[in-house]
Amino acid sequence: MTTLVTGATGNTGRHVVAELLRRGEAVRALTRDPAAAARLLPSGVEVVGGTHTEPERLGGALRGVSRLHITVTAGLAEVGPELVRRAVGAGVERITVLWGGWVGPVEQAVAESGVEWTRLEPQEFMSNTSNWADSVRSEGVVREPYDFPSALVHEADIAAVAAVALLEDGHVGWAYNLTGPEALTPRERIAVLSKAIGREVGFVPITHEQAVERLTATGVSRADAEYVVGWYARPTEDSTTVVDTVERVTGRPARTFGQWVDEHVDRFRPAQ
Repeated sequence: MTTLVTGATGNTGRHVVAELLRRGEAVRALTRDPAAAARLLPSGVEVVGGTHTEPERLGGALRGVSRLHITVTAGLAEVGPELVRRAVGAGVERITVLWGGWVGPVEQAVAESGVEWTRLEPQEFMSNTSNWADSVRSEGVVREPYDFPSALVHEADIAAVAAVALLEDGHVGWAYNLTGPEALTPRERIAVLSKAIGREVGFVPITHEQAVERLTATGVSRADAEYVVGWYARPTEDSTTVVDTVERVTGRPARTFGQWVDEHVDRFRPAQ
């Protein structure tokens, strides 16, 4: 039985690929750049070119696939239901969907597909901390508009839950809220980071508007930038409350933010 992983080189997708391979499963990785993916992903994965935002071109990628992992990304809302329809038509029997922040057309299509499904609803990814790397390396500071707690979750834990849901029974129809083991403010995360790199990192408050402009300068639309910054301005109860879903599903504790930092510490150290 083969599992197709969309967004296979993304922050979470590559961990899903690795976790399935670790469990001895046949994995097909969908990517826009097969050559780059072949360098990034573990040996043993079948890499195929394509994107889940063009489902009409995925006939070959879906052939022989019985399980599918979908990462909801920008541009998928319009074509996601068609992706689900084609996947089910090709014989997919079980789907995990990493939601896009709310139950939109893709998530709804999966729920109405008639096949087994599990929805993954992680709170903030620990990998968002990578956005601080440049300013930490060059200036020793982090600039953020708000200092509210966030129950960050490690991407590998999201992937571990996805793998369990894809391979084991008992998870059909569940929407899993996923967090790490602690809710941390940016200042608390900075303290962990400072200790790891052996350098004091400062916190510099900026305005809401400055944070929005910083995102739009990277090509993000104004509406999307307002949504992202607004999420930090008005954190929900789910985003700040620690739950034990990762441990209940996988049988082991969720990874800490300190563990994530240890894995990526070189990104934050100044060049020698």
